[in-house]
Amino acid sequence: MAGGVVMVVVAYVWGSAALVTATAVSALVIMLWLLRRGVDGYVKNATASVFALVYVPFLGSFVALMLAEGGRDGGGLDDKGVQGILTFILVTIASDIGGYIAGVLFGKHPMAPVISPKKSWEGFAGSAIATVAAGVALVVYLLDGDWWIGVALGLIAVVMATLGDLCESVIKRDLGIKDMSQVIPGHGGLMDRLDSLLATIAPIWLLLHYGVF
Repeated sequence: MAGGVVMVVVAYVWGSAALVTATAVSALVIMLWLLRRGVDGYVKNATASVFALVYVPFLGSFVALMLAEGGRDGGGLDDKGVQGILTFILVTIASDIGGYIAGVLFGKHPMAPVISPKKSWEGFAGSAIATVAAGVALVVYLLDGDWWIGVALGLIAVVMATLGDLCESVIKRDLGIKDMSQVIPGHGGLMDRLDSLLATIAPIWLLLHYGVF
């Protein structure tokens, strides 16, 4: 938990190189800390701990990197970092909404019936259309970028958001739980709201960092 906080802070203050360093140091400290428990279960505990470190704080730190694009002192809606945050959130929401509507109306062919029975290829197509449309609109009118970057952003978002959702579903099934937390009970838990966002932020930051900002 301490390492995760440090990773987010250094990402915002000093950038991506500092984030990589903080992640490596945090992972090493975790492995050293677990030596106190002895040999039994060491690999399992260390692997699970490093996985948790990467899955949430490392991926979440890209939000800090995105926010820092407009300068380390923040700003309003005209700030590049804030605009990037809005873009990544809205395009991910578009994926969820487009997939839900298309899935409900036209869903017949399951994408991964064992992992997530409700996901269909028709829903994925709806997500793709919604994310590309949202990506083009946001990049052109909010970020003042080229339309083709919006298309690339939309395609990246729909693939990564879908994979993020499927991975989180696999984790829940492997752990034998319905909700990842009780923060939002009966709705999959808090991670069901964050899985797609965590999966999309890193590639979207990379695309906007080099293609728009």
